[in-house]
Amino acid sequence: MKVADVVLDASVVLAAVFKEPGYEALLELEERPLVSTVNLAEVRARLSDRGLDRPAIDTALGFVKMTAVDFTVDHATLSADLRPTTRSAGLSLGDRACLALAQKRGAIALTADRAWAGIDAPVEVRVVR
Repeated sequence: MKVADVVLDASVVLAAVFKEPGYEALLELEERPLVSTVNLAEVRARLSDRGLDRPAIDTALGFVKMTAVDFTVDHATLSADLRPTTRSAGLSLGDRACLALAQKRGAIALTADRAWAGIDAPVEVRVVR
């Protein structure tokens, strides 16, 4: 898949960092996937929660080839619009930021979160585990 074809959720990035089930899906991508800066902040916070300092986080994320995309006003609007249809599945702001970026780019949203499997999303969602 090409760069504009896939947007990563934080759960997939974390799976890649920790070599958890589902991370192999990233190895199949031909080009760098996109990630919202909201999801990147979420990943960095979770890595910090696990005791990694900033240089260790930078190193860990350096092994995950991805392109960060700034969260814009358009993304914020799309994310808010997704709230009613994703609330019952428990999707967070970060989850909806991923979906909003995928929607804006006409891309596939890639996640390791099984709760996404049954959502009514305006984009294709692929659950990697």
